[in-house]
Amino acid sequence: MTSVSQRDSFTGKYGFIAAAAGSAIGLGNIWKFPYITGVYGGSAFIIVYLICILLIGLPVMLSEITVGRRAQKGGFGAYKNLAPGTPWFFSGYMGIAAAFLILSFYGVVAGWTMEYVVKALTGAFSGKTPDEIGAMFGGFIGQTAKPIFWQIGFMSLTCFIVIAGIKNGIERYSKILMPVLLVILFFLCARSVTLDGAAKGFEFLFKPDFSKLSSEAVLAALGHAFFSLSLGMGTLVTYGSYVKKNESLGPLAVHITTADTIIALLAGIAIFPAVFAFGIEPAAGPGLVFVTLPNVFQQMPFGSFFCVLFFFLLAIAALTSSISILEVVVTHLVEDFRVSRKTATIVTTLVITLFGIPCSLSFGVMSEFKFLGANFFDNVDHIASNFLLPLGGLCISLFVGWKMARKDVEDELSNGGTLGTGYLTIFLFLAKIVAPIAITAVFLHGLNII
Repeated sequence: MTSVSQRDSFTGKYGFIAAAAGSAIGLGNIWKFPYITGVYGGSAFIIVYLICILLIGLPVMLSEITVGRRAQKGGFGAYKNLAPGTPWFFSGYMGIAAAFLILSFYGVVAGWTMEYVVKALTGAFSGKTPDEIGAMFGGFIGQTAKPIFWQIGFMSLTCFIVIAGIKNGIERYSKILMPVLLVILFFLCARSVTLDGAAKGFEFLFKPDFSKLSSEAVLAALGHAFFSLSLGMGTLVTYGSYVKKNESLGPLAVHITTADTIIALLAGIAIFPAVFAFGIEPAAGPGLVFVTLPNVFQQMPFGSFFCVLFFFLLAIAALTSSISILEVVVTHLVEDFRVSRKTATIVTTLVITLFGIPCSLSFGVMSEFKFLGANFFDNVDHIASNFLLPLGGLCISLFVGWKMARKDVEDELSNGGTLGTGYLTIFLFLAKIVAPIAITAVFLHGLNII
């Protein structure tokens, strides 16, 4: 087993929290969470989401970090170290495959955010009607060259950070990007809540109406709680392997989960009061960010400035997640194939970017290329999100709950017996029973079985 002293590592608790929270806080929080909250009725959905975070997201996250630090390896190597001679290592391969596929289309959407930063800076939305803004978005993603240009730019930036390593790359930039993200988000919240009519947005977010809550909404909350924390693809196993042995894992998992949830709620506060203040439909769907919000911003005082801030925020959130996803694949090549970090990062970035180009073209020249009724982008998203991630999360939960010896889990959580672990029994119950059942429900829902 590789000693932690021979590997790069996070310098301390804040560095790990910044990086891991950055991994969890991505487009899912700023882009997806607000629009699915709108689709499923607001605060009642949020309450279910918070329950799911507590009962499923937190134990699965702690499971991943525990496995990573125990093994001192990334996803594939961790299973090989802790369960040698067993088929558990296939779980590591699923995580690597999920990371590869997700980053291929994630880089495309993240590239869109960079284009929209430029559009906001140049005043491209000024004087445009909602229909014109919608047509602008459709026209942009339907192009060939420009979306690919921004995809390559975003992936190159991700590559640059990951090449530098854990301490000098991922940790250093996460410590810069996460505070910037928070400052921008607080600034946007302050502007949104002071608009006339903002109270309706707060009511939508914080006054529950459980009559609007359907079984589909409950499963959506469960699925988003799971996916928003970057679980199931080995990201936190990999990051956990770089955590020093004197750090307390339980509080770290709580801090990351709390940060992720707070950012998601702040995104809702930044968006919905403004949406209601200008009479926009809250259930606008995926177009909420790229079509609806530019329309909202241009109607408010100093809207162009806040529009720039918002899309810059979105780009930062995408970047903090993308570096963690790329690190999963890079760590596998470095540790299991003895490839240098620089070579592994450049080659992985190049291959993922090339695979992502058909995802980008799915809205343009390849829009008519369908398989099972969906374009290339949607199929890649479906395979990763509905198959690989739930199976990866299920495996890590079952591994910690049933395969690892209780004494080994306790040893890791207690830092060799130096810390109290009064939560161990509850944690193992959630990992053994509750999380597997819930994740299976998400998996079956993704297959349209329930």
